[in-house]
Amino acid sequence: MTERETTRLIAWSLELRQVHTRLRAALDLARGAVAEGRSAETATRDLLLYCHGFCAALDGHHRSEDDTLFPAIRAAHPELEPVLRRLTQDHSMIAYLLGGLQAAVERAAPAAELDRHLEGVAAIMENHFRYEERQLLTVLETLSLDATPEAVLGPL
Repeated sequence: MTERETTRLIAWSLELRQVHTRLRAALDLARGAVAEGRSAETATRDLLLYCHGFCAALDGHHRSEDDTLFPAIRAAHPELEPVLRRLTQDHSMIAYLLGGLQAAVERAAPAAELDRHLEGVAAIMENHFRYEERQLLTVLETLSLDATPEAVLGPL
């Protein structure tokens, strides 16, 4: 195995951590838009922008994992099927929560309601990310996958 191949293999675990870090930061921006308590019109407009970007990025990340990353892991490590099934179920739950958040933003729900939606997404997302990292980072350091980071982990 060449040094370049080894670097690429190890990079999958680093890529996952970086995507999780960026998604956490995007969620913080969305929560900040609610917490600042600006005029309802300005806060709603900002939150629409932040939530649209955050929701699209998180959904894209999970779809890419479901479509590209998890099948590759499943093929190389069939013993991880229960872990992958749990992560896929988390993706469905997070998509449901994001749908509720998006609907609340679109109807300009009060800040307290928006904050509850964001808090719920944050809690599930953080739990999911930590579990995923505990279960998969070591596997990702040895996974041979011929694809772009965007195809595997979603929009960067």
